[in-house]
Amino acid sequence: MLILSRKKGESIKIGDDIEIFVTEVKGDKVRLGISAPEDMKICRTELYLTVENNKEASDKVDLLKVFQLSRNLRAMTAEEEEEKQEENHGDA
Repeated sequence: MLILSRKKGESIKIGDDIEIFVTEVKGDKVRLGISAPEDMKICRTELYLTVENNKEASDKVDLLKVFQLSRNLRAMTAEEEEEKQEENHGDA
């Protein structure tokens, strides 16, 4: 890992196409500007990790089980509706 010190207004280059600028320093926070090709994906690490974790979780979902649970839930809801209707007709 390369560690560099930079001040506000200074930058670093990564290859020919990427430049990272220090635009602001306030206390323990540093604001960076990034100049890179439009097709390059750039995001905060915590956001990237969240997306990756969500992808992993969704890969583990068994779609057949989800479909079966959904179908069972619809059937149970339909049965409950029928029971309510029968109760309402019995009261009339």
